[in-house]
Amino acid sequence: MAIDTIDDYIASQPAEMQEILREVRRRVHEAVPGAGEMISYGIPTITLEGHYVVYFAAWKHHLSVYPVPHGDEDLRAEIEPYLSGKGTLKFPLGKPVPYDLIANVAAQLAAERQGRM
Repeated sequence: MAIDTIDDYIASQPAEMQEILREVRRRVHEAVPGAGEMISYGIPTITLEGHYVVYFAAWKHHLSVYPVPHGDEDLRAEIEPYLSGKGTLKFPLGKPVPYDLIANVAAQLAAERQGRM
């Protein structure tokens, strides 16, 4: 099955991950008014004015969000437990997904993106 849209991507995942991905998508769109979306690098990508803001992807044992925002000290402290590598946040499955934190990350990334446009 070709993955051309975020709907296709979500449909290709196991049922429990589909619910998580739909909620992440919804929360990110709330946090980034006017956002668009596309598949880039084979994963869901939320865009603003045609430029990527945030990527998210399903994995067997976690959900990943890319990239990591610079943010303020409070946000950095909040995302620190989820840092994995230079530019990835990993949220393990089997634990509550911190949707509010993911929305805050997306909002910060959008603000950073707009500052560069």
